Amino acid sequence: MLIITAPGQGAQTPGFLAPWLELPGVAERLAAASELAGCDLIRFGTTASADEIKDTAVAQPLLVAAAIVTASALCEPGEALADAAAGHSVGELAAGVIGGVLSADDAMRLVAVRGRAMAAAAATEPTGMTAVLGGDQEVVLAAIARHGLTPANVNGAGQIVAAGTLAELEAFAADPPGGARLRPLQVAGAFHTRHMAPAVAALRDAAADVTVTDPAMTLLSDADGAAVTTGKEWLERVVAQVAAPVRWDLCMRTMADLGVTALIELPPAGTLTGLARRVLPGVAQLAIKTPEQLDAARDLIAEHLVEPDAHGHGHLPEWRLIVSPTSGTFRSPPARAGGAAAALTADLGTVMARGAERAVAAPWSLEPAEIIEWLVEDGDPVSEGQPLVRVQLPREGA
Repeated sequence: MLIITAPGQGAQTPGFLAPWLELPGVAERLAAASELAGCDLIRFGTTASADEIKDTAVAQPLLVAAAIVTASALCEPGEALADAAAGHSVGELAAGVIGGVLSADDAMRLVAVRGRAMAAAAATEPTGMTAVLGGDQEVVLAAIARHGLTPANVNGAGQIVAAGTLAELEAFAADPPGGARLRPLQVAGAFHTRHMAPAVAALRDAAADVTVTDPAMTLLSDADGAAVTTGKEWLERVVAQVAAPVRWDLCMRTMADLGVTALIELPPAGTLTGLARRVLPGVAQLAIKTPEQLDAARDLIAEHLVEPDAHGHGHLPEWRLIVSPTSGTFRSPPARAGGAAAALTADLGTVMARGAERAVAAPWSLEPAEIIEWLVEDGDPVSEGQPLVRVQLPREGA
């Protein structure tokens, strides 16, 4: 089983698109994408400096366009490209195109709005992000919560990114979790946190005009690693994800559950294959950086792609995770059940944070499901985005 992945912001490097312009049709497709994005993606992908492509309003459309264009070079129209797709942060838009949920043009329109809106939100208050490398994950998450920060990216393989105000990050740096190294990131703001709420509103308005279809392959969500089965849910998740943590660790857990045997990362590749190398042993990986690697990628597809008549959603895990809406202390519902049918709209407990109370609920419209297991106990400290309960989805025909 083969999954194709698209990297997120920070993966871009100066000139990474230059060799791809030698392929027939790539320059024309990038020119069309530039019109939709409102910026010169050919220049930004070939001759622009590192500082220029750090700009969120530039980096995001550049990454999505690069992934879409290079994915199209892997196979002929109508040919199966992969069994599954996933994207890290903004890479989810490229994964949506690959998964057949929305058109490439609509993806470019949305990413243009997303990039500009996130840049504008970041400009309203001094915020930032710090990578936390190593250390015990629970200790790291507790330290992040203690300083009022959000674990904006939980990437697995000992990588978590803390985000919040610069004052909060300074306090965190002065009181780091034991056994971990901190590395401030050169980003414009605290992405995937409450600070991005204005960008969520802007993207939701833009998404109202987008037509989506149900995925043609297994499509994973950064919110909780779940495989989504409808275009509507996928779009709702992508919009909400702007201000919610990216759980790439859970995406990789789902890849293992699905039985993925090969992973291809689209340009500018390297980050996601690096994580997979440490978390998914035995899975073949290829980070595509130049057109010279296309033949190797096609060989990997031919070897690991499930037969076309076996495509669909037969591999989907029949569970979802409900995650914490904020950092704080978890309080169980009065009648906590495990292994008993419970609608996801039912009382699933609350999280107490700074005197406020936030209800735990499924953030998307899902059918009633059965609770498989609780992952936390009453009184446990939890971080925003931390899985709280695993639920079983209704089986077709049940």
